[in-house]
Amino acid sequence: MSEHNHDCECGCGCGCGHEEEEVTVTLTLDDGSEMECAVLTIFPAGENEYIALLPLEPEEDDEEGEVYLYRYKETADGEPELENIEDDDEYEKVADAFDELLDSAEFDELLEEDE
Repeated sequence: MSEHNHDCECGCGCGCGHEEEEVTVTLTLDDGSEMECAVLTIFPAGENEYIALLPLEPEEDDEEGEVYLYRYKETADGEPELENIEDDDEYEKVADAFDELLDSAEFDELLEEDE
């Protein structure tokens, strides 16, 4: 993990006033259409890593704030590779890990506000 100088102007969230650059990926859906998504986080669950994506322009039938979860790997060239989670038990484990991550992040934000 990189260190940030908290007198910086890099957008690292230290309050320096610069915007963080949003990382996005383009998903190609089963019907061949494409969907641009913001990368929320990459996180471990069990022995694998997973990625959480938030559509920038949700489809009409999607619920607002719906997050897509995929198994995440990097190729030998360092390119990201996303795999569908086919197993219901694996998906439940990943969804629970993501929920815990969100709960932890919200708790951390509350602690920061109290300081």
